[in-house]
Amino acid sequence: MTPPSSTLSWFSRISQAINRDPLDKDGILHLLRDAQQRGLFTLDTLAMIEGALQVSEMHVRDIMIPRAQMVMLDLNAPPEKLIQIIVESGHSRFPVISENRDDVQGIFLAKDLLDYYATGSSEPFNMREAMRPAVFIPESKRLNVLLRDFRSSRNHMAIVVDEYSGVAGLVTIEDVIEQIVGDIDDEHDFDDQVFIKQRGDNLYSVLALTPIEEFNDFFSTRFSDEEFDTIGGLLLQAFGHMPKRGESLTLDNFYFEVVRSNSRRIHLLRVQVQESVEAVSEEV
Repeated sequence: MTPPSSTLSWFSRISQAINRDPLDKDGILHLLRDAQQRGLFTLDTLAMIEGALQVSEMHVRDIMIPRAQMVMLDLNAPPEKLIQIIVESGHSRFPVISENRDDVQGIFLAKDLLDYYATGSSEPFNMREAMRPAVFIPESKRLNVLLRDFRSSRNHMAIVVDEYSGVAGLVTIEDVIEQIVGDIDDEHDFDDQVFIKQRGDNLYSVLALTPIEEFNDFFSTRFSDEEFDTIGGLLLQAFGHMPKRGESLTLDNFYFEVVRSNSRRIHLLRVQVQESVEAVSEEV
């Protein structure tokens, strides 16, 4: 006897629904979306399933951080300079280069510099001893294969090379996972009702979902909300394309830099108020 539908998991019910003639990907997606609309599972679950299907067809070149946007450390830089770059970028892993941006020597973990200072070593900091081996992969590698390799090797970052063995960019395990599960919480995350956080003098982190009205209230600006409801929508129009991490522009004396985004939307912005505009709100 078939158990009541209420006792079946959403996966079991979907399995029953597609247990007919073979379907192509579009047909399966149509069934999944129909099932979601009928309440068999949540919209978040549907997004993850679609993301998993999409990952199997995507390549590293589709999500990598381009070479021009990579934050790199110099092999011979003093610890003081390394600290400055690490703090400003907020990253935890960095490619280490020697003579030029194509000469990647290894991967450095920010926590290893903390260990150096914590132990109070009197020896000069040696980057060659501290950095880890770099993993190099081609632009054409499929994301599902890369994710499997990341898991088996326990690596979190890979350097992407082009057909001429030049550095084309880098990719992290988080970049791949975000294609499946969506945005991942990190040190830039906000509390539930907070859209804007002050990070320094005239420097702010702003969620792309911040309503334009709230942005205007906070900064005493007059951006129009007739066409778009959020600051992310306003910037998307200004860019004229879906911007990648690191892309920036200036609007009305505000410098906007994309801190986090994927192929579908902008998530987080770094906003710097230029000298002629003063923020009127206190630090959140």
